[in-house]
Amino acid sequence: MAPFDNALALRQMTEGFLTLGSRAPAMKHATFPKPKLPSLGGDHSLALPALRALNEIYGGPIAVLHFDAHLDTWNPSKYSSAWESAQSDFNHGSMFWMASNEGLILNGSSVHADLRFPRVSAGDIDELGTSGIVSPVIERIGTVVPTYLSINIDVVDPGLASTPEPGGWTSREVIKILRGLESLKVVGADIVEVAPIYDGAGEQTALVAAQMGFEIITSWVGEGLKDMDDKNFDRNVNVAARDSDSKRDEL
Repeated sequence: MAPFDNALALRQMTEGFLTLGSRAPAMKHATFPKPKLPSLGGDHSLALPALRALNEIYGGPIAVLHFDAHLDTWNPSKYSSAWESAQSDFNHGSMFWMASNEGLILNGSSVHADLRFPRVSAGDIDELGTSGIVSPVIERIGTVVPTYLSINIDVVDPGLASTPEPGGWTSREVIKILRGLESLKVVGADIVEVAPIYDGAGEQTALVAAQMGFEIITSWVGEGLKDMDDKNFDRNVNVAARDSDSKRDEL
């Protein structure tokens, strides 16, 4: 990955995601017709190349579920700079603005959660509980729309992770919310802005991020196992029916 050229890095990441997402899955069945794309970071700007690749893989825009203390929808032209450039437009605060303008995000089926100001307050969880966060998300996105899950670690309160925004959720609340969202059709996900250099001695930020990744990946595994269990159940029912028919014929 080119560290000094934003445009080249964006191209490299897009091509990398597209290559991975276009491969045939190891075990192809109804639940996994295409590979899932999990990402760990690092800079949140990686969401843009992931969405570009998923747009091509799925043939159109997909829903975005974005957990973050900030919208990340900056219009670069509104933030003046003495050294403006096309490359500087692409950054960790503008990637969803760019994705929206490129038609990568499905309008009407996307959600942003955990803002620290009243429009969508992180404090809503105090009155609504985790189920009050989960239910409207599922109601809005549904369970059949391909969805990209993007998690900035600053969704968690700085008392529990090295993040700069007070008033966030606890790690337990985030974990419970992720488990409540397992019915979503998540086709790609990222966990970003984890900076080990700013972590505490107990590495609490890395631990929280690792658990988030564990929750996302195990939800995918559970989805596949459920599909296999349903097929085994149908197979067992059919065998039982055939045995019953055979016994009736004998009588």
